This record gives sequence, C-alpha cells and structure tokens, in this order.
Amino acid sequence: MTTPGIVTDDYVEHKSSVGFQPTVGRLVAAIEKAGMSVFATIDHAGGAKAVDMSMPPTIVLIYGQARGGTPVMQANPAAALDLPLRVLIREDAKGETLIAFHPIQQTLAPYKVPAEFAERLAKAQQLLVNSI
Repeated sequence: MTTPGIVTDDYVEHKSSVGFQPTVGRLVAAIEKAGMSVFATIDHAGGAKAVDMSMPPTIVLIYGQARGGTPVMQANPAAALDLPLRVLIREDAKGETLIAFHPIQQTLAPYKVPAEFAERLAKAQQLLVNSI
C-alpha cells in the first residue's frame, strides 16, 4: 500500500511501505516477475562513499524489455535517448523510502510515438508503484 504520489512537473514520487533494501528487493522481483530485466543498478550512495563523501541510500534501476521498448524506438529512433525505463529509490532525511520516475507517457510525448506504445510502458511503471 502506498501513499498518493507526489507529482511535480517532471516526475512522480511514491512513498514505500517498507524500508530501503526491502523496497529495492520488491522492485527487482516485480520487474523480473513481469518478464522484464534489470539492465543496470547504479548505486549513487556507493559512488559517493568511494570518493569519501556521503549521501543517504540512493539507487537507480534501469529496466525494461525489448517487447515494450523496440516498437517505441522503431516509431522514432530518438526515443532511445529516454529508454530503457528507470526508477530512483532513495531514503529521505526522515528515513522514509521513496521511489521516483519520469512518467513515460509525458517523456515520450515529444517523440510523437503512438499512444498505445507509451501506455504499455506506463503499465510497467505502475507495476512498480503497486509493488511497494
């Protein structure tokens, strides 16, 4: 169960009902269960630590599946600049875990790809919200 998401002009953010590591685990499991892959995990807090700096736990997962992204890129190859999908998982100053992403329908709008292609990818984003 999540709280209603925070919506800005550029991204949406949802509070997780569990801590940081369990949230990461839930997202990875949801991605894989849906037949998608996690292509990369970027550990920003780990990067900060490597240069003797600190920041709260912060990870970006890059994920997707060719069946969803390929039609978008076939419709407009420049859309590859915004694919695959990504989700930010972070811990805020209060110790709460949040996930955030750019709504893919809004992101793909300038590329003028068919709406049904963007809607399929939006379902992949909603799947993550539903898992936390």
